[in-house]
Amino acid sequence: MSDAPGTQAGSEAGTEAGSGIEPDTKDWTWVLHERCPECGFTASDVDPRTIGATVRDLLPRWAGALHRQGARVRPAPTTWSTLEYGAHVRDVFRVFDERLQLMLEHDDPQFANWDQDATALAERYDQQDPVVVADELVEAGEAIAATFDSVGERWDRTGRRSNGSVFTVRTLGQYFLHDVVHHLHDVRA
Repeated sequence: MSDAPGTQAGSEAGTEAGSGIEPDTKDWTWVLHERCPECGFTASDVDPRTIGATVRDLLPRWAGALHRQGARVRPAPTTWSTLEYGAHVRDVFRVFDERLQLMLEHDDPQFANWDQDATALAERYDQQDPVVVADELVEAGEAIAATFDSVGERWDRTGRRSNGSVFTVRTLGQYFLHDVVHHLHDVRA
């Protein structure tokens, strides 16, 4: 997945000591070539020209989930609450928009590491206001959707993570979209 959190998705680095969430150190780039058995998403089937529209279509589901009663409650001590997932996805939108813009403006940039587990702790995802997170998530989702809409014919531009994973704009978008969809599955929205 993205540089995703805890037991939920996949991590470049990090720990959530004391939070009950164990970092997931899997390299989720395999979703670019295989169907995800958990959420059913097949990244390779995504037409990258539809990513912006797809993100916009998913935003009401995220906002609705964050407005549900109990959005702050973890279903299990080792599983994030809807609030925590929502705060993470908001930040996924922000981080991937930054990465996408780097790829569109620079030749083969290396992305800064993002320790999403440390971010979740430092930003106290569990203590944020779900209504505020919903608004911020929608705003960040609209922003990255607009950036994907602006790609034009630049789908083959490259960028890379510090671990050596190389993406084109196309595969970055497919990988990113899996994260958004997968976490909707996690929160049953």
